[in-house]
Amino acid sequence: MNGGQTMVDGRVWGHTTGRTSRRGGRTAPRAGGSQRGSGTLLVAAALLVAAMIAGAVLVVAGYLVALHHARGAADLVALSGAAAQVRGGDACRTAGELARRNGVRLGECRARGDSFDFVVSTTVVQRMPDRLLLPRELTVTAHAGRLGLLR
Repeated sequence: MNGGQTMVDGRVWGHTTGRTSRRGGRTAPRAGGSQRGSGTLLVAAALLVAAMIAGAVLVVAGYLVALHHARGAADLVALSGAAAQVRGGDACRTAGELARRNGVRLGECRARGDSFDFVVSTTVVQRMPDRLLLPRELTVTAHAGRLGLLR
């Protein structure tokens, strides 16, 4: 027998799994040999879960970026409407034009008061890509002018 081989019941057993040793004897199977490849499956499953979590995080991040854009556009649209109201122009028409330029749709526009004491309220709608179980539109409202008239 060579180093590392043992004799059991008249057979020579070595270190390699399931193969025949040089002397024609069989080698003993390793302990836990039925779990070969389970580490690969475990790593593959962990990578799949990590990829799914990363995808979900990217979708949520996309919605947060779109919400930030919609809020900024709503504020800008309301301010432009208020500026048009001060100059004696049509606040809602100006707000609608600026909403279109910013890639949102003007859902609602109301101008209350006169050219000195007024409030322009706008609601903009940001269209979202189609995703399962997620909203397809974000709606944001903004006000500009003398906000004391909102009460």
